[in-house]
Amino acid sequence: MTFTLLARLAAPLQSWGAVSRFSHRDTHTRPTKSAVIGMCAAALGHDRTTSLGPLADIRFAVRADRPGTPVRDYHTVGAGTYPVRPRDLITDHRRAAALSAHLEAATGPAFGHHQLTNWYGAPKKISRDPASGALVSAELSRTALITERWYLADASFVVALEHPDRSLLDSIAQALEHPRRLLWLGRKSCPPSGTIAGSVREGTLEQVLTATALLPDASESCPWAWIETREGTAGSTTASDQPVSFHPEQRSHTTRWESRIRITPDPTAAEWDVIP
Repeated sequence: MTFTLLARLAAPLQSWGAVSRFSHRDTHTRPTKSAVIGMCAAALGHDRTTSLGPLADIRFAVRADRPGTPVRDYHTVGAGTYPVRPRDLITDHRRAAALSAHLEAATGPAFGHHQLTNWYGAPKKISRDPASGALVSAELSRTALITERWYLADASFVVALEHPDRSLLDSIAQALEHPRRLLWLGRKSCPPSGTIAGSVREGTLEQVLTATALLPDASESCPWAWIETREGTAGSTTASDQPVSFHPEQRSHTTRWESRIRITPDPTAAEWDVIP
């Protein structure tokens, strides 16, 4: 006997990185297994160093009821100016030297309106200064960084998690609605909206997704679904998002197989009870 937990992943923005780097953050067209299992682990309160345990054995599927629209976000970070504070001069003698003439000629309040050009941004290359012993940045000028980030806007997905242990799925469903850690849809700037956890039903991924009604905001009447399958299944393709470890120093994934099929949900199925 096997059971399947349904989950609703919807938000104004989602981003499911596949081959992201700092300057270019992409998004997959749908939630990845690694991200969803990671979200379940976070909801349960697991640390990144915690073994995945039975979570690694979950069979995964996702149905795109509302695929959403890809949107590009253009970022320019750093190279601006910011007001200098007293501690900025006390902790870094180089700042004091750069502003000494300006401060001596100034009138009125000593702080709050003096600025250093091209100094805005997170400190880089931190090391201990030999003169003061304080931790300082080795880059006095913060060169602007240009980054590009992609999101899925206005998307809604039905995720299905299959496992023979119903108690495991029940605990995940409870945790998704009462998480012990913060949850987000692929990126910290993308919190989920409304109800996440659905019901736990008896049956396989294919059976449960077919018997599950479309989401209230669905834009597809016969949506695509990507269903995890056995290696070498006819028509299947590989996906490199099977999590092995989320350990910060040993993060790793492996390959799994999935099939893409159209699913026509049962029109008589019960509607979703969603709190927006």
